[in-house]
Parts: sequence; structure tokens; C-alpha cells
Amino acid sequence: MNDLTVTRQTFDEVMVPVFAPAPFVPDRGLGSRVWDTQGRDYIDFAGGIAVTALGHAHPELLKVLQEQGSKLWHIGNGYTNEPVLRLARRLENLTFADRAFFANSGAEANEAALKLARRVAFDRHGADKYEIISFTQSFHGRTFFTVSVGGQPKYSEGFGPVPAGIIHLPYNDLEAAKQAIGAKTCAVIVEPIQGEGGVIPADPAFLKGLREACDAHGALLIFDEVQTGVGRSGYFYAYQDTGVTPDILTTAKALGNGFPIGAMLTTNELAAYFKVGVHGTTYGGNPLGAAIADKVVELISDPKVLEGVRSRSVTLKGHLAKLDDRFGLFRQVRGKGLLIGAELNDAYKGRAKDFVAAAGQHGVIMLMAGPDVLRFVPSLIMPEDDMNEGFARLAKAFESVAGAKTEAASH
Repeated sequence: MNDLTVTRQTFDEVMVPVFAPAPFVPDRGLGSRVWDTQGRDYIDFAGGIAVTALGHAHPELLKVLQEQGSKLWHIGNGYTNEPVLRLARRLENLTFADRAFFANSGAEANEAALKLARRVAFDRHGADKYEIISFTQSFHGRTFFTVSVGGQPKYSEGFGPVPAGIIHLPYNDLEAAKQAIGAKTCAVIVEPIQGEGGVIPADPAFLKGLREACDAHGALLIFDEVQTGVGRSGYFYAYQDTGVTPDILTTAKALGNGFPIGAMLTTNELAAYFKVGVHGTTYGGNPLGAAIADKVVELISDPKVLEGVRSRSVTLKGHLAKLDDRFGLFRQVRGKGLLIGAELNDAYKGRAKDFVAAAGQHGVIMLMAGPDVLRFVPSLIMPEDDMNEGFARLAKAFESVAGAKTEAASH
């Protein structure tokens, strides 16, 4: 069969069924709008899962893609390249870090962070200091190590014995953490705002307490900023608004605005434990990805852009409050910057999927964060007109679901 005409149905015939994509097929994007293969337009509140922080087809990123693409795409890590060195320098100038390791994804950045933490503990303290503490409902990636460290058993069950020495504790429960962090703890990994787990911000006192407990027991504190990083919270990295500095920070998603790149950032002292050959990657830090990420970081770290994230946050929450006044949907709206979760109340418990599907039918792309939470992670530079139009469409979409709910209740 040589017919290469493809439709949404083709997915069900040719792809491993680990995803259940929407019924429409996105074809092109510009700014905060996407068009499908039928020419229908959508307002994008999902940003490719908090990735396209500068929207689609950003002219300055296209320029870099074309310029670097015509020079050098890939060379392998037996050589270095100028774009990756510029990117490392730029990230280090913006953060606590002195050293960077580049990978292709958030999972790989977290894999590197966890391996580094175990290596540091092994070299400093010996084989008994290997425990990793993470938190229930956390999400750290899909490699076997990171999915085991993540606090959602549904993602790690059924793959055989998980790596030893991983402890899951309740998020924001400082007393439980203080009791658990001890002589065997090599690292604590935490998201400053849990994304996948329901958009739940960490209590500042919780993060400060984790920092103190790690210091007291010679453990490393890892901040997973894969989703919260690169401007998403209204700060370049979310840790910068917590009063807490981690030992290791991981970043990906928005870092390449859709070009696959992730990074682990750390200090000179800790980086020294990763000697030549201890860890590696084939594609990580390739010149094409690094050149694009360098431009992304330059653009998003602009204080005016970060201020814009904070003001758009207020606007978006205002829109959600109006929807709630009209339909009475939400138990709580929470989050920071343009990482916002709207938790459905008991009447709509477990029905986030219905709202997302209805949004698609009314020309809005959006996300869930678990069965009860609608997640909003639009472009950090989303034009006001697009946001207004998106919420006008959502009002119709939510009416179709909330109306159905009321109708069902009256039968």
C-alpha cells in the first residue's frame, strides 16, 4: 500500500497507542492561533504542554533556525560548538548555576540530575547514601528512573521492579519531610509548582524547610523546573521568587519553544563529580537546538516579557472568575504566572476531559492536569485579543457541558 494520504484515523492504524489525540489534526500555527487540516482555527491555551512560550512561528526564532540550520545541525559531543557555549553562559548569568549539561527533554534533564545526586553522595559518603525523596502527585518524566521517582504510581506500575531507594511523601507536608530526610538521603526532588499533579504551588515555608533539612543531612535539593521554568511563573525560574536556591535545577519544555532541548544546571563544586564518560548524550547540546534555545532565553528573560506574564496572569484569572460566576464550575483557581489550574467543583468531579473535548469543538486547544483540573499554559506573549476570543469560545464550550449536566440532573 503506497497511499500516503493521512487523516486522524491513520493514527489508529500506524502509531503505538500510548496517546489518544484529539479528533482534529493541527497543521500550522501563528502566534497563539493554530489551524487544522480542515482550515478551522483554534485559540491555543495549551502551548504544546507549556512549551511554545513565544507562540508559534515566532519570526526571530525562525530566523535563527534558518541561519543555524544552514551552518551546522549536529556534530556530537566529541566537539563543542559556539551556540551551546553561548546558551550555557546566558543561563548561568541568569541563575545560581556555574555549569550546564544539555539533553533533549525534561526527563533526560531529570535523569542527569538524579544520577549526579547519587554520584555525589556515593563519592562523598559511600554506597549507603542513595535514597531519593520525592512527592506524591509529582511528575518527573517517563524514563524508568524518572517515572519511578515521580509520585504517580499509574505511570510506573507494570514494568517490573522499580529502582530501590525512592521514597514518596505528601507534597507541602514539611513535618513528614523532616522526619524522612536523614543520613541515607542523597537528594530531594521537588517541583516549585506541581504541574501534571494538578497545578499546586509549593508553600514557601515547605521549600525553605526542605533546603534546611537537606543542608543538615548533606543531601542535595533538586528543583524540577521543566514546566515552571523559562518565564512560566512570571519569573525566569520559579525558584527566584521562593527565597530558596536549589543545588541542581532542571529545565526543558519552553527552553526551545518546541525544539527538543533540556538542561541540568548546577554548581562548579557538584559538576566536578561528573567526570569524562560518567554520563553522556548523542544529541544533547547540538548546535541547532542550542542556537534556538539561546534566542528563546534572550527574549523571555527580558524584564518586560516577565512583567507581561504577571499582568496576563491577572487577566486570565479574571476571565476564569467570570466563567465561574456564570456557570459555578470551580472549587479553586490556583497557580502562578501563566501556569494556572482551575479545579472543578464536586458537581463536575472527574469531568475535566469533557471540558477539554468541548473546548476543541468550539475552537480552543486546552489541557487537563488530572481528571479534575483544567490547565491553562498559553504563550507568555499571548495578545489580549486572542485571550478574549479564547474565553468567548470557552464560554460556549462550557455552556455545552454545564448545560448538559443541568439537563441530566433534571431527568
